[in-house]
Amino acid sequence: MARRSGKSATEHHRDGHGQIGLFGLTVGAIGVVFGDIGTSPLYTLKEAFSPHYGLIPNHDTVLGILSLVFWALMIVITVKYVTVIMRADNEGEGGIMALMALAQRTLPKNSRSGYLVGIFGIFGASLFFGDGVITPAISVLAAVEGLEVTAPELHDWIVPIALVILVSLFATQRYGTAKMGRVFGPVTAVWFISLAALGILNITHNPEVLLALNPWWALQFFMDYGWHAIFILGAVVLAVTGGEAIYADMGHFGAKPIRYGWYFFVLPSLMLNYLGQGALVLEDPTAVRNPFYIGVPEWARYPMIALATAATVIASQAVITGAFSVARQAMQLGYIPRMQIKHTSKETIGQIYIPAINWTLMVAVIALVLAFQSSTRLATAYGVSVSGTMLIDTVLLALVAQARWPKARVWVLPLCVVFLIIDAAFLIANGVKFFDGAWFPVLLGIVVFTMLRTWRRGRQLLHEEVQKEGIQLDAFLPALMLAPPVRVPGTAVFMTTDQGVAPHAMLHNLKHNKVLHERNVFLTVHTLSVPYAHKRLKIDEISEGFYRVIVRFGFMETPDVPLALMRSGDEDCSICFDPMDTTYFASRETIVAGGQRGMPQWRDRLFAVMHRNAAPATGFFRIPGNRLVELGTQVEI
Repeated sequence: MARRSGKSATEHHRDGHGQIGLFGLTVGAIGVVFGDIGTSPLYTLKEAFSPHYGLIPNHDTVLGILSLVFWALMIVITVKYVTVIMRADNEGEGGIMALMALAQRTLPKNSRSGYLVGIFGIFGASLFFGDGVITPAISVLAAVEGLEVTAPELHDWIVPIALVILVSLFATQRYGTAKMGRVFGPVTAVWFISLAALGILNITHNPEVLLALNPWWALQFFMDYGWHAIFILGAVVLAVTGGEAIYADMGHFGAKPIRYGWYFFVLPSLMLNYLGQGALVLEDPTAVRNPFYIGVPEWARYPMIALATAATVIASQAVITGAFSVARQAMQLGYIPRMQIKHTSKETIGQIYIPAINWTLMVAVIALVLAFQSSTRLATAYGVSVSGTMLIDTVLLALVAQARWPKARVWVLPLCVVFLIIDAAFLIANGVKFFDGAWFPVLLGIVVFTMLRTWRRGRQLLHEEVQKEGIQLDAFLPALMLAPPVRVPGTAVFMTTDQGVAPHAMLHNLKHNKVLHERNVFLTVHTLSVPYAHKRLKIDEISEGFYRVIVRFGFMETPDVPLALMRSGDEDCSICFDPMDTTYFASRETIVAGGQRGMPQWRDRLFAVMHRNAAPATGFFRIPGNRLVELGTQVEI
């Protein structure tokens, strides 16, 4: 996750997206990145006037709510996420994990403050996964519920239709954001154009709603309702859901296309629609039961339901792709086990698909839809994870700005104070809904956080235990040759991540089999940030019959170690690998939960289960099972 010095986010965007034009990336970003926030008009104003808050849709209240929505979009999304926080890229990647890594690098290594930042960031990432479960459920349900406006007798079909749509969405993830972005981009563009057109149509009936752009109406709302007004922020936050997804998806398209799409297209369309809904409510207060669909002309409602359903599928896509990005960063930082990652674009390294994350999210989303049954009930659960993640983003941003942006921090840090106050207000407003359903994302976040921290700490304890037996190669090989064991024909390949330490598989082989192969290779695999590696192998002879080999793969390639070694002769190397004469040795540890050290025993057992089910490196690198020898050992943590 290390950042190359002096390389800006803009430069990375230009380098990391190949020959794709800015316009094409902007269209793709509109199709994938803004889906979440783009479907908020379906339920935000409807939720604000739900009986839960007890607001009367009179003139001042409507203008006050619209003003709160507008300034929330301006401060939280436009200023905080799109303008400021997207400057904090980590090799072009965004999201809370990337921001946490940047913040940790500003602090002393292994310090308590660095540890606390790690805890903070991981909890924020855990809450983001909670958002990733709720967003598809509430968005698709809200769109399909439009059927109730035109055909109330279809009420019982809403949940089954939503489930079919969601299953289809997750089933198409393997095609990647690049291909889906080309399809979703035009659809989402039509969606935002429709939002703007509907907004303009309804604003003409009551142009006075344009006064809501004046922040005075937001202040007036708080003066009218007193401290109770803070609770309405639990509905206002629905208008800004998707901010973290925008940041997390930065690696998929780059910062500039996202900024252009937001400033000049998405933001104007959203606000026109919110103002149009407000104008409709001023004209007909009974429209608060579903101001979005009631504001659609009767002849266009069925097409609009179809378009809204497509848009909510795209909304879910934004969060899912963000979850893929966060999961990959968590893998790189050692917080989750190795999973299969499929790169879906030859042009952009950030466009990935992680099957395990995809299907886990699908199961959770389906369970959520079946449990809550409606977008109104889900709205009470929504917001806690979003506001919690936004608050953590603000704290991490302040740390990064203080340490890494000496010129910009004079204006970024005061903004962070403003962001912190707003985020805290959102969190408090959503916290009061805890027993109405907000407990779900909190519980899910705690479960994910526990698993992430357990894997991280467990790997650290495992490494410490294994290192106790580690022997430096520079000292081990000369000592071994003083009294060499029996040499047998063939080549032994020992896979290792530490090139300076004797692989444990080799030590166990000598201990149990008491033989040494004619040729012994210490193999390390490197994955590069280019699609294809031009120089595949680097081979150094470190002693007679001993070689250090580095195999390089591009991010678009399927890592096939045996095939790469077979082609060593093509590169005029000092050693050739006969696949029928080569044996691969790998270490495999069996975790034993200790009772006196390390983590609490229940966490030791959880780590043991996670370790046992993690994908082995040998399978990832396509090591053939009939040429593989795994030498295991029990390790107590």
